Amino acid sequence: MAAAPTGPLVRLRALEPDDLEFLFALENDPAVWAVSDTLAPVSRHALREYLAHATADFHEVRQLRLVVESFDWGQAVGVLDLFGFEPLHQRAGVGIIILASERRLGYAQQALALLVAYARDVLRLHQLYCTVAAANRASLRLFRAAGFRRVGIRRAWLRGPAPGRWLDAVEFQLLLGPTG
Repeated sequence: MAAAPTGPLVRLRALEPDDLEFLFALENDPAVWAVSDTLAPVSRHALREYLAHATADFHEVRQLRLVVESFDWGQAVGVLDLFGFEPLHQRAGVGIIILASERRLGYAQQALALLVAYARDVLRLHQLYCTVAAANRASLRLFRAAGFRRVGIRRAWLRGPAPGRWLDAVEFQLLLGPTG
């Protein structure tokens, strides 16, 4: 990774072996399973293996996870993911999770802005996209504020928290350069 993207509130950095306990707590929080397409806890062993291979090249593994670290106190407050990278079309999906205790402090907004600049200027991506549950107002505001445009709605796309309940998803897209 090039120099760590940094702003007044946060910096984005690569995963480190020391992030094991942070990731363990984050990945095993049932409140975030719906947005991470997970239904089961993750073991420390599985996370150790993941961390051992987390430095693989983005173009090879087609995904990148960055830690969102508070600039003031140097602690991890969340993660940003680029996933589903398509080399031919130069696009990737975006996911972000900020610890519940650290939300509404501007971390997500700044981290996403740093990621957009990194994706455009360093990774040279043409576009980013994301899927957000229609009921997740905070994430809808976040992506709109970052310049993402709503391009569609998928009806009953996401499993809801209650059995038999399905949620609509809003699809967003951000073009990072000329549209050709």
